[in-house]
Amino acid sequence: MLKPYEQRFPWKLDWNLLRTFMVVVDEGGITPAAHFLGLKQPTISAALKRLEDITGRKLINRSPKHFSVTPWGRVLYAEASTIFGAVAQLPDLMAGLEDEVTGQVSMAVASHVVSPHFDAVLERFNARYPKASFTISTMDSTEVVAHLEQNRVTFGVCLLRHRPVRLEARVLYREYFGLFCGPSHRLYGREDIDLSELEGENAVSFQTDELDGPLFAVSQLRSRLGMRAELKGLSANLPEVRRMIVTNIGIGALPVHVARKDVQSGLLWQVPPYKALPAVDIHMLTNARRSMNRAEQALLDMLNAELDAVPLSERTYSG
Repeated sequence: MLKPYEQRFPWKLDWNLLRTFMVVVDEGGITPAAHFLGLKQPTISAALKRLEDITGRKLINRSPKHFSVTPWGRVLYAEASTIFGAVAQLPDLMAGLEDEVTGQVSMAVASHVVSPHFDAVLERFNARYPKASFTISTMDSTEVVAHLEQNRVTFGVCLLRHRPVRLEARVLYREYFGLFCGPSHRLYGREDIDLSELEGENAVSFQTDELDGPLFAVSQLRSRLGMRAELKGLSANLPEVRRMIVTNIGIGALPVHVARKDVQSGLLWQVPPYKALPAVDIHMLTNARRSMNRAEQALLDMLNAELDAVPLSERTYSG
């Protein structure tokens, strides 16, 4: 078996080409990638051509009106992301050899994560290791999984319909989704709403509310109530879903414990059903292939200890 340094491909490859290719994919084209990198368009095109020549595969389908990544390009992008994720860790890994626990913890988090237990662990961690730092990005649950698989972040917190094969997942907490309307909706303020009055109502929701998605139970609830199947509003961000509910674009489902303050302040009103609401588990994801710095490992240990010590029944938020 050849050793890594005996294989010709890694020696022939200019690693800067991978970085340029990733930017082309992320930015969705040659021209926006050139703007992002501060280079001229022919330079980016030439770099992409060199990479395609080295790999012997067409990586991008492009024309004046079309841009798409080929199957070979998608494979290369996923692996390049993993490589860059590993390289990005090196400063923290080397800094982590110091006596003090230092390093950066990066997280990808779904927008509606509200958990007192999770926050309490972060607070204790920060008090114990004040020199550790954080980067927290908010994104769709699908993107959270992708960032973990590509080794771009330390932790992910999101909804899951199916557990990813290459990631480790633990239930962080459980929440219940209820239906809410805004102040100008005809059902606002009423406590005698019959379920039949929701038939034909417009709805707004999250992008994960789809067939076989993490919020499929919510779409099933709307279907049973006879609400319109075609969503009038869609977002990956909870504040934007909330905005659409408040402005009466449609009735929407929100975690009951998250919406509680808005209900108390008069911005939202919960509509039936009030019992047997869809239960959704929020998961903590990690990638076993990631080499963690001391701060990352310390936080992982604290989170796992919390999940071991506190039963799920106490980490269930019903509102």
